Amino acid sequence: MTAGPGGRDPRQGRQPPQHDPPAPSPGGYRPAPAAPGLPAGPAPVRPDTVRFGVGAFIANLLLGLVGSVVTFADLDPVIDAALAGGGAELSEDGVRTVLIVTGVVATAFAVLEVLFLWFAWQGRNWARVVLLVLGAIAVVSGLSAMAQPSTGFLTALAVCQMLLAVVGIVLLSRRPSTEWYAAMTARRRAGLR
Repeated sequence: MTAGPGGRDPRQGRQPPQHDPPAPSPGGYRPAPAAPGLPAGPAPVRPDTVRFGVGAFIANLLLGLVGSVVTFADLDPVIDAALAGGGAELSEDGVRTVLIVTGVVATAFAVLEVLFLWFAWQGRNWARVVLLVLGAIAVVSGLSAMAQPSTGFLTALAVCQMLLAVVGIVLLSRRPSTEWYAAMTARRRAGLR
């Protein structure tokens, strides 16, 4: 039997599809539709508040690494200060071991912070929150470092790090940053990159 008017098959009572539906993915599911109100085009432009906020945290991290290199370049004054401080009875080897373990742990945290910075740069809001918490810890640490006896260089470095952390916190907390992270989260949820 032939198709009737309008391409309909009279036996089936319906019109054949004019185009093929999207093929299911390997898991058997069709791709999710884009979220309403989101353009399917390119990602929104990263605002200056995010660029400079992440930059402030990068500068903070670099200054921290400089401070670590300066501190570990000559451990003898640090060990002497720790031994003169009294408190628990530690030998010179014990203090040296504590300082080396502290350096290894600090290096591991620096690597983690690099990962958080990368994810924050890519628009991951959770990484921004982690950076805000780390920034708050850096501010408190900077305040306590100013009260400790140290060289003028290390104190100045701690003050600069503290100020950079404050700048990073303020910039990543601003409205343009928050809106950009929300838009990037919505794009990821919609399957867009």
